[in-house]
Amino acid sequence: MGGTFIDSAQARMLAGELAERSREILRHLVDAYLSSGEPVGSRTLSQRLPHSLSPASIRNVMADLEALGLLYAPHTSAGRVPTEKGLRLFVDGLLEIGELSPGEQLTIEARISAEGRGLEEVLTQATMMLSGLSRCAGLVVAPKQDSVLKHVEFVGVAPGKALVVIVNEDGQVENRLISTPIGLPISALVEASNYLNARLRGRTLQSLREEVLRELEGERAELDQLTGKIVAEGLATLSVANAPERNDEEKVLIVRGTSHLLDSVEAQEDLARVRMLFDDIERKNDLIRLLELAAEGDGVKIFIGSENRLFSLSGSSIVAAPYANAQGKVIGVVGVLGPTRLNYARIIPMVDHTAKVVGRLLG
Repeated sequence: MGGTFIDSAQARMLAGELAERSREILRHLVDAYLSSGEPVGSRTLSQRLPHSLSPASIRNVMADLEALGLLYAPHTSAGRVPTEKGLRLFVDGLLEIGELSPGEQLTIEARISAEGRGLEEVLTQATMMLSGLSRCAGLVVAPKQDSVLKHVEFVGVAPGKALVVIVNEDGQVENRLISTPIGLPISALVEASNYLNARLRGRTLQSLREEVLRELEGERAELDQLTGKIVAEGLATLSVANAPERNDEEKVLIVRGTSHLLDSVEAQEDLARVRMLFDDIERKNDLIRLLELAAEGDGVKIFIGSENRLFSLSGSSIVAAPYANAQGKVIGVVGVLGPTRLNYARIIPMVDHTAKVVGRLLG
């Protein structure tokens, strides 16, 4: 979908400058398009409009809206669909956003909250709930936690490769793959695991790493050279996400419900766009940077199609809202990723309420 990019302030200004009849026709056209996904013609609009207008009069207004870059005609269809500029104007200047019913609010709160849940469980439930209710992909960007450790283990997985498994007190599990010398005996991995587990009680990964590396450098560790190397390599690999120069890895991206993006795929063009969405989701760091833009202010942020320049999310939209901790500091973002033909009126309050519930639970 083409059209010049406009920001929210410009969209509201342009909506105010449109004649009342043009605003009404554009609003009903976008509503019909969001419901059906099909180009909307003048006859359809004449049946939806509250006052009587002939199809010819409606076509004249649609031509004016097309000249402004708000509508376009796909292929040879007689109907029109909104451009990204038209969707932006609709969302920021014409959309009537409803409120969630008390029952819907309680459903969201019940799905997310539960006694004894850690941060990752709360956020995973939030993404699954958003995905289920919106029938799109639910997204959460969470802060990287430096939690107190419970258990560390080195597991051989292939010649020259071992998996470092670290379990935090709150139940979060992190796995990283490291390189090991070919022919390394299993006993060396067991010894490395025992050495760390004897020292980790009550410690975070960062504090454990600093102490153990000091021991290894000072040759105070009762380990042979090979086992010591495995310990040092494993700790360095696990703590790379905490390095200040790797800001893009200090956040955790949780995505649930990507299969929903295929639910309504009918045309080959739609399928190609969905494949592009999957590719973009895999490019985790770009998506994290985009969602973090939503944390730079209050309330819900909406990114429509290719107006976000970070990556190729053409034909898609993100609705996202930040959540804060008990001190009021924004620490992450929840959101929904789907086609531009989202039910914005329903999803915007849903994302907004979910962000508030998550913040309250984390507080």
